[in-house]
Amino acid sequence: MEKNENNNIFNILKGVGISIIFTLILLLIFSAILTYTNLSEQTIQPIIIVLTAISILLGSSIGNFKIKKNGILNGAIISVLYFVILYLISSLITMNFSINSQMLIIIAVGIIFGIFGGIIGVNKK
Repeated sequence: MEKNENNNIFNILKGVGISIIFTLILLLIFSAILTYTNLSEQTIQPIIIVLTAISILLGSSIGNFKIKKNGILNGAIISVLYFVILYLISSLITMNFSINSQMLIIIAVGIIFGIFGGIIGVNKK
């Protein structure tokens, strides 16, 4: 029983790590696109929401692939841990980091996509 719980924790942390890595890769690609094109600054926030949602969906799906149960709960946990780590890193980098309405939207979308990813991961064959 204890080994199974340790594997679940490992898979959840793996899902969080994958989500963060995907986010970094997608944001680097997006920043290169922003640098070399005439994209409006108004597109930044919606695209960041989409990139975050995709990253969490992928991380949650991969993280839940071996767990095979409680996909909704584990997906939500992966999302929440992702945002806790993001908040901690952002707080260390910029001392005036705060949670505003845009951040709440990103968190809500992230949790929803984490839940979807958990469902997909549990049901993958």
